[in-house]
Amino acid sequence: MGESSSSDATGRTGSGRVGRKDGARSQPASKSGKLTGGDKDLLTLFDSVSALKLAYIQLQEAHVPYNPDKIVAADEIVMSQLRTLCNIRRSVKEKQFEKSKLESSRLDSLRAEVEAKERVLEQLKAQTGARDAEIARLRKEFHDLATTNLQLAETIKARILEKRSWKVIDAAMFEEIFRLACNSIHDFAKPMINLMKASGWDLDLAAYAVVNGATYSKRSHKKYAFEAYVSRRMFHGMSLKLCDVGDVMRYDDPIESLIENPNSGFANFCVMEICFFRNLDHRMLVISGKHPRTPLYQIFVRMAKWIWVLHGIATSIDPQAKVFAVSRGSEFSEVYMESVEENTEVNCKVEFMVMPGFRIGDNLVKSRVYLSKRR
Repeated sequence: MGESSSSDATGRTGSGRVGRKDGARSQPASKSGKLTGGDKDLLTLFDSVSALKLAYIQLQEAHVPYNPDKIVAADEIVMSQLRTLCNIRRSVKEKQFEKSKLESSRLDSLRAEVEAKERVLEQLKAQTGARDAEIARLRKEFHDLATTNLQLAETIKARILEKRSWKVIDAAMFEEIFRLACNSIHDFAKPMINLMKASGWDLDLAAYAVVNGATYSKRSHKKYAFEAYVSRRMFHGMSLKLCDVGDVMRYDDPIESLIENPNSGFANFCVMEICFFRNLDHRMLVISGKHPRTPLYQIFVRMAKWIWVLHGIATSIDPQAKVFAVSRGSEFSEVYMESVEENTEVNCKVEFMVMPGFRIGDNLVKSRVYLSKRR
């Protein structure tokens, strides 16, 4: 009976071992044929469970017939396999902890890298903003330099005109002086408007009084009404007659000419046109032969100089020179007129004349006009 039991146990044992070998043949492997860390843990777990199962069977067999030695041996095997399972469990947990710790470390590293890159991004944004500001500053500086260069070029041209012999004046030079006169009227009208505004004038009403019922495409174009008023006042009552302008052109500063030649035609012209200054003290100073060095008066005298020279040299080129005006409501003609605004539309009419034109021999210096679209 003992042999039979032993044979049965041996058969079961063999059966168990065969089962374990079959299990070993079905153990998972990676696609590359090499076992990974997780696969090794699974194999160890399967082996331990199989060994525990076999030890448990041996423990049961040791009770029938009852064999204390086999029971102790089987019990030790069971305890050994349980300890192995505990070790596997501890190893898996440690690996999971290490993996979690590694992932946390990687996450912290990534977070630190992101923060560092965000700081770099903010620095780049600040640098871009600073460069944009520098570009804007340089553009403004370039614009200012271009404006200054243009003004210097105008001054140089004016000086060249002043130093040339006035006995060889031609129509081309007259057109250049005409342009300088137009610019000087604009230069005087601008501070005059600012002074009126500072004195509490209603500029809309003032523009309406200068040109009643005029239509403006932009509110800022009302400045042309004041330029037209200045031009009208400066040309009022003047006739084209030959006169010596050399005493004016000899001086870079026309006020010096007024001081040196207080009884000249140019000095009398300035006194007559001093009506622009509403301040009685200012006006009395000029009438008495004194010339204040205020910015507005200096601009006025410079304007008066070019208007005076324009009148004085027209007949030296052509004794039959004429000044012509353009009536309000006239159809715009490119032959006789020039718009003060560059973008001229078709089918336009004249709202008002800003600067009269001149006919010098066969040459025509166009009148400058402000236009509106004909309805």
